[in-house]
Parts: sequence; C-alpha cells; structure tokens
Amino acid sequence: MRQIRFVLLLAVAVAASLLSSCGDSEEKASPVRTYSMGERATVGHVVYVVFETQWLTHIGTGADARVPEHRFFLVRLNAVNSLGSDILVPNFSIEDDSGNTYPELSSGEGVPQYIGYLRSVKPAESVQGNALFDAPPRHYKMKIADETGEKVAYIDIPLSFVSETPDVSGVVTQEKKK
Repeated sequence: MRQIRFVLLLAVAVAASLLSSCGDSEEKASPVRTYSMGERATVGHVVYVVFETQWLTHIGTGADARVPEHRFFLVRLNAVNSLGSDILVPNFSIEDDSGNTYPELSSGEGVPQYIGYLRSVKPAESVQGNALFDAPPRHYKMKIADETGEKVAYIDIPLSFVSETPDVSGVVTQEKKK
C-alpha cells in the first residue's frame, strides 16, 4: 500500500513539474512597471508619452458649458504604433492612492485637441491629444495597455495645479514712486 501511495505521489509531482514548465516564458506574468510622466512607456507595440495635465472646473461657456461631477482632468499624451499593422489604442483609466478608479470619458465635446475615444493608428504613426477624465484632484497613476489590452503598465501623474503668473508690467509699486 505504501508503494502505491509513493508511486502516485511521484506521478503527481512529475505531472505538476511538466505542466509548470510547459508554455512560453513570455506567457508568464511579468511585473507591472510604473513610468514617470514624460518618460517613454513601451507596452507591447504601443509607445506612450504623457506630456502634461490640466484640471478644469468646466468646459465651454454659457448654457453649453459642461460641468463635471468632480473636476475635468485632461492628460495630454502621444501613442505611437510600432507594429506592422493597424492597432486600436486601448482606453485609459486613472487610479488614486486609495485604489479609486476613474475611467476615461467617451465624450470629448469641447475638449481642446481631444485624442478621441476610439483610436485606430496605422503602422509607424501616432495619435496625440488630450484624454478626458472626471475625477477629484489627487495624485494618480494612469493605466495604459498594449494593443490587445493584455499587458498593462502605469504612468505616475503627480498632483499639480499650474497657475499662470499675470503680467504686472503696467503696475507701479510704492517703491518705484519714491
């Protein structure tokens, strides 16, 4: 009885060993990489670069203005197709430090240089523009994917509010009058 049990355990161990060694090494899960904003992020046959971000309280003016639930978050980026055939660049999502996820909005009405929601890119060409999200102002990681949507990576997007300095050249200060 012990010999039968030993043979069965040995057979199971050999079978498990053989099954674990089958398949391509590429099929094994690779670690998900996080890139910095401005860095070239290659995922599969798509090369991404995030250039800048912008927070908006509304898009448009007057009665036609779009107002978000939180804030509109524009992410200006470029995606290059390095494959020899047409691809669709997958949609994006952003994730905050608490794990809350916000998907890319499908309507870019009124968005300057809108990148589009369905992005078909020919070989060696690119698509560039603003992706649109509705999210509260926070630090985010943008989830990007390869042309199949199977391999993913993240781009770290720090929270920043860019404020333009007003031109004050026409203002006379008290010290200059003296």
